[in-house]
Amino acid sequence: MRIVMIVYPPTLREKLPAAIGHDVEIVTLPNEARNTPDFDIEFQPDDVVISMEMDRPGGTMPPVALLQLPGAGTDRVAMETLAPETTVCNVYDHEIPIAEYVLAAMLEWEIGLARMRASFTAQTWPEFSRFRTMHGELYGKTLGVVGFGRIGREAAKRAAAFGMTVLAVARRPDGGPADEVHPSDALAEVLPRCDYVLNTLPLNDVTKGIFDARMLAAMKPTGVIINVGRGETIDEEALFNALSSKSIGGAIIDVWYQYPRSKGDKPAPSRFDFFGLDNVILTPHSSAITDALWSRRAATIAENIRRVEAGEPLLNVVRPGI
Repeated sequence: MRIVMIVYPPTLREKLPAAIGHDVEIVTLPNEARNTPDFDIEFQPDDVVISMEMDRPGGTMPPVALLQLPGAGTDRVAMETLAPETTVCNVYDHEIPIAEYVLAAMLEWEIGLARMRASFTAQTWPEFSRFRTMHGELYGKTLGVVGFGRIGREAAKRAAAFGMTVLAVARRPDGGPADEVHPSDALAEVLPRCDYVLNTLPLNDVTKGIFDARMLAAMKPTGVIINVGRGETIDEEALFNALSSKSIGGAIIDVWYQYPRSKGDKPAPSRFDFFGLDNVILTPHSSAITDALWSRRAATIAENIRRVEAGEPLLNVVRPGI
């Protein structure tokens, strides 16, 4: 068995050998191997392929034992172009840092530490010492969590610790750390109750554009939407228009609409100038990226590699092979 790496974070490549714990051949193929048959001759049936993307327009990838995604999202894998024998697994371990990001972003929205520090100088101190800067607090506010999986539940636990009320919207309303859990078709009724709306949804045919102009209009005029799911689950133009017109309070955006797909590709993150707005916090899809994340993911991937070798059931199976 070999490990074949295509589209992956360099830090994972560094940590994986130690996580595996024994000698195994690791082969690196160029990014082009994800979407062209030019490198298909390199694949062997017992390979474990690690790649966040895979497609074969008009064709089929040769069978391999496992396509292991180094992340959670499956929207960049064309499942229909994989050989039926190929099992697909993903990996999580990102819910802790993303939940911390969500709380940090909401706290920054309420307290404004960066704004406070920027306006605080030796010259402004006499005035500020008499008229203190007022800011908000999370206590008593309501967080709506749309998509109540790993990320949503971790964020809900932390929000509750800050005295927030948590309303969850879930495909399967089976409880969890929320004050109320509502089915997906109740989204429009839940949104007007929320001071913050956390979107953790994956991208698929059902969720694409689920936050359209109608849903955004259902939010409070002061409501803030937080997107750590996938960019296209929120209609790009509708979001920009809602923010530009101030029909919602603001947005905290970590996931985007356009990404580089090859060397030299330099798209903007959106067709619209979100950078020109004054009611946003924008970050470059980094809410999950911490110094501990890739150690945890390397350990999970190494365990799946061990299970492939041992013929044991795999972790986080997205699509079983036949």
